[in-house]
Amino acid sequence: MKLSDKAIILTKGSRVAAGHDMYALTDGLVLAKGQTMVDPGIAIGLPEGTYGRLAMRSGIAGKMGIAVGGGVIGADHTGEVKVILRNQGEADCILKAGDG
Repeated sequence: MKLSDKAIILTKGSRVAAGHDMYALTDGLVLAKGQTMVDPGIAIGLPEGTYGRLAMRSGIAGKMGIAVGGGVIGADHTGEVKVILRNQGEADCILKAGDG
């Protein structure tokens, strides 16, 4: 569910993609060797007995050294999803609204 008019609903890159892509709601910055909380502006509901897993796509992770902290969303989670990004690289990482 979108919590903001600017939020982008999860998408799949192809019909055989392993997961869905999530997008940043606003611009942001992950300082080198630092971390930040990213707001995608969405809430999700999961079926009982399942969980969601947040993971980086290989592109940004490999190029910028970005990793997801935490990453598990339990089926009992209700409300907004937030994503912790950790920058393991030597350079700051600039995020733009709509980056996935």
